[in-house]
Amino acid sequence: MKLRRICIYPKDIQRITGRSERHSRRLLKEIKVHLGKSSHQLVTTGEFAQYTGIDEDLVNEYLQEAT
Repeated sequence: MKLRRICIYPKDIQRITGRSERHSRRLLKEIKVHLGKSSHQLVTTGEFAQYTGIDEDLVNEYLQEAT
């Protein structure tokens, strides 16, 4: 069984969306606020996909290709 990442980071968001690192950090912060998470909590790929409207399978596929 191949392990897959479940957390998403600003660099991943930057690669997926093509936006700047600053915008990616801002988007990640917006997602945390929307979900009521603390700053130390992580955002999963599923939460990112749901918030942005991108299919979770596409996000996971992209993350597998990037590693």
